[in-house]
Amino acid sequence: MEPIQLYDTTLRDGTQGEDVNFTAEEKVKIAQRLDDIGIHYIEGGWPGSNPRDRQFFDLAKKLSLKKARLAAFGATRRPGIAPGDDQNLIALLEAETPVVTLFGKTWDLHVKQIMNNTLEENLAMIRDSVSFLKGEGREIIYDAEHFFDGYHENRDYALKTLEAALEAGADTLVLCDTNGGTLPFDIESATREIIEFVGIQNSTPVPIGIHCHNDSGLAVANSITSVRAGATMVQGTINGYGERCGNADLISVIPVLAMKMHYPCMSDENLTKLRKLSRFVSETANIVPLKSRPFVGKSAFAHKGGIHVNAVMKTARAYEHMVPELVGNRRRILVSDLAGKSNVEYKAKELGIDLNRNGYDSRKIVEAIKRLEQEGYQYDVAEGSLAILMEKFTDQFRPYFDLESFRVVIEKDREQPCSAHATIKITVGDRGEITAAEGRGPVSALDNALRKALDNFYPDLDDMRLVDFKVRVMDGRSATASKVRVYIESRDQDNIWSTIGVSTDIIEASWQALADSFQYRLARQNNNE
Repeated sequence: MEPIQLYDTTLRDGTQGEDVNFTAEEKVKIAQRLDDIGIHYIEGGWPGSNPRDRQFFDLAKKLSLKKARLAAFGATRRPGIAPGDDQNLIALLEAETPVVTLFGKTWDLHVKQIMNNTLEENLAMIRDSVSFLKGEGREIIYDAEHFFDGYHENRDYALKTLEAALEAGADTLVLCDTNGGTLPFDIESATREIIEFVGIQNSTPVPIGIHCHNDSGLAVANSITSVRAGATMVQGTINGYGERCGNADLISVIPVLAMKMHYPCMSDENLTKLRKLSRFVSETANIVPLKSRPFVGKSAFAHKGGIHVNAVMKTARAYEHMVPELVGNRRRILVSDLAGKSNVEYKAKELGIDLNRNGYDSRKIVEAIKRLEQEGYQYDVAEGSLAILMEKFTDQFRPYFDLESFRVVIEKDREQPCSAHATIKITVGDRGEITAAEGRGPVSALDNALRKALDNFYPDLDDMRLVDFKVRVMDGRSATASKVRVYIESRDQDNIWSTIGVSTDIIEASWQALADSFQYRLARQNNNE
């Protein structure tokens, strides 16, 4: 079985997605992570289009990649000028990458109606540009833009564009579903036909690649279908980031190819890094990770229904299609009002809690959790608060601090935005501490005041950060007197955890979630020492 080449375009096509932005320095860090996991080609950007990408390629000249080959991306020459006079092509050479990925027009609609060009000149542009860059010693990957639309509407001309790239010396031809509207069976048949066509045209085999967009929700399916038909290069992005609905998500494509279809493309060791890579890229992009992302999402191997959990405890593959650790993930058992004894017992074991203490068994804990969820708590999204709750039920909870009181003052004058000030009094053992702090809002002020107070007792909290804060009104019929649920997600260098609070007062609910977050972090830190 022929090895599959993985081509990542997160740093170029991925940045065309809404809300996705990377600095040049961030792109360098992502490139290093892509290289570390074994990606074969990394497309760094379009040096002829913007200063940031030019800066990236300047920085990348100092990179020492272990396996990946860096590619610069750009368009064929402009109509009516020589390749050597085209600034876009010159910028591609100045990037000094071993690989250049060049895209050209395949669909006659674009040639005539968008570019106002002739079909003949477009073929010359492809031929001249590939030949010029190939003559400079570059490996040339030719992206046939809008290939499947062009092939469907004017098959003969689409094939002529591929011929032009082949004749000029392109090393790989990539078929692009740029609009993302092609269906898998059409992708498969077209890929087979092009492989046969290229075999007839060229005595030396030329690899065929696939580049799919996700506008029909089929980018991953289309990519693996094309591989099944004979494509040996797959282009995509981490987390599927990209313009409109995104690109093929390599985080899904890679384990499907490697573990489901058994194509050589990535080592078992590197597959275990997929989850961390996915999260690293999402955090660098400042985008909340998608919980339901296949393979690596927080919910990918999460079980909530009692019947499911009971089965998983006996035989995991009864409700799991693979071992989650193979992609760096883990099984999660959720406890909620849908839970049964199995959920609670599994979760308690996972959290290291002995359920037999204090006369409580798993059935009583399930009943208590269901009652609390009726009041507005939601423990399937707040494992930190769940751990504390179970410890309280079984008389194992030992607080690292106790709240005596807090006061929050919000001040607003005509000219300035709101400012918040919090004063907090806590006890740790037999010692008391009173501190005050400011914040951008009342919860921020409480957070700062609590950190300041705890710093005198627990100086290792500097790496703990709040990364998400959500408020939900439970029942709006009482208007501003309604009960609210506050959800806080926190993280340190190694872990992410969630806590929850419920009250008719948003500040009190926030305090509950905030206090649980610090209690959970301190307990875990103490257990690891």
